[in-house]
Amino acid sequence: MLHKKIGLFFGSFNPVHVGHLIIANYMATQTDLEEVWMVVSPQNPLKKKNSLARDHDRLHLVRVAIDENPKLRASDIEFGLPQPSYTIDTLTYITEKFPQHEFTLIMGGDNLGTLHKWKNYELLLQRYAIYVYQRPDYDLGELVQHPSVQIFQAPLMQISASYIRNCIKNGHSIQYLVPEPVYEYLLSSGLYRS
Repeated sequence: MLHKKIGLFFGSFNPVHVGHLIIANYMATQTDLEEVWMVVSPQNPLKKKNSLARDHDRLHLVRVAIDENPKLRASDIEFGLPQPSYTIDTLTYITEKFPQHEFTLIMGGDNLGTLHKWKNYELLLQRYAIYVYQRPDYDLGELVQHPSVQIFQAPLMQISASYIRNCIKNGHSIQYLVPEPVYEYLLSSGLYRS
């Protein structure tokens, strides 16, 4: 079976927007990764239910957003795992399920600073490379020196999913903040309206 180096980009993608896609595409085309899987996190039982669109709606939006891009893929792998899903457990599961591939974790600099609080973070660093995209105004912390960590200067957009949800709720346009097919789906489906 074909061996690939794959980056895993986790997120609620609630909804997916051009900022997410720019990072995913940068990692897939300007690093040694051959593919990036956008792993849609299921509803966290600790989060208020009403703040997240249904799991399958968010997954569908990622799918239409990346469309025919051969280097990007939407993944629902966490939907079937115990909740809440810890990154180390998902990575262990995905590595067992796809032993032919090598997986790398993609995260923002804001996460690197708090990585030492994650479940089994030493194991994460021992088993996986971590590709970090810089976020302004965040301290990368001491793990920036770790041999498993590489820092990248991906272009960043100051767009948040919560800003987009607020625009929709208030009847403001979100055109150009999300890819066109996502924009059309959000308009026609009424997601995030209420």
